[in-house]
Amino acid sequence: MEDPKRNAYWRANIKLMLILLSVWFLVSFGFGILLVDELNTIQFFGFKFGFWWAQQGSIYVFVILIFVYSAMMKRIDKKYETSDLEDE
Repeated sequence: MEDPKRNAYWRANIKLMLILLSVWFLVSFGFGILLVDELNTIQFFGFKFGFWWAQQGSIYVFVILIFVYSAMMKRIDKKYETSDLEDE
């Protein structure tokens, strides 16, 4: 892969990582720690929402982030023709 294409690939990769890490930080630190008191004023399935979010909701978001990362990296790999999969 030539240099401009390689640089564009890594820029796209790093941009995706920064976006997903920002979501991860917001979900874990923001909702799980900073906003927990405000979220606890909401009832969710009989639990305080801040507690539920810190214990369960954030895990769901983390799993979704894994699938989003995988799908987006496949798209980026295909765009820059770096996929190691022969059928794609």
